[in-house]
Amino acid sequence: MAESTQEIYLARHGETAWSLTGQHTGLTDLPLTPHGEQNARALGQRLRGMEFAHVFASPLQRAARTAALAGFAAAIPDTDLTEWHYGDYEGKTTREIRQERPDWDIFRDGCPGGESVTDVAARADRVVARLRALDGHVLVFSHGHFLRVLAARWLALNASAGRYLMLSTAALSTVGYEHGPCDPVLRLWNDCRHVQ
Repeated sequence: MAESTQEIYLARHGETAWSLTGQHTGLTDLPLTPHGEQNARALGQRLRGMEFAHVFASPLQRAARTAALAGFAAAIPDTDLTEWHYGDYEGKTTREIRQERPDWDIFRDGCPGGESVTDVAARADRVVARLRALDGHVLVFSHGHFLRVLAARWLALNASAGRYLMLSTAALSTVGYEHGPCDPVLRLWNDCRHVQ
């Protein structure tokens, strides 16, 4: 079992063309913008000197490239860290979706033709179980909606609690424990001090 001082660092990928426009980017494998690459390098500066026993990344290029530019090119790919599969809503903005479904909430309704909240929570639960079994500090590069669900599940909250955890591109967050494995906590959230 992981020690109580273990911290899990969660890094969202850098900016893409669709993150700029607010389009839902699930499995569409977009590259980082030049600004996104710059912020990925800045994230690397922020993490400089920190030691991680394990580093994992979503295999989608925006997360894997962020990891590489931050100095962690050897991050182990983990398909459970991919973004929410948005199905019919891929490439659409929330505003466009709500023109058809005014009360739509991803954390309640999921995505037709894609993943439900239960599907994403199950992936997050698998990741949480693996992370808790590791020793030492861990660094994870992933995506906005998925990391929000992962943090909620780390805290033993319903996946829907992810709606309250806004997460910017290239942001750094940390989860861990207060007194031990029975006391999971959020230590840092959506820290963008390094982002330019």
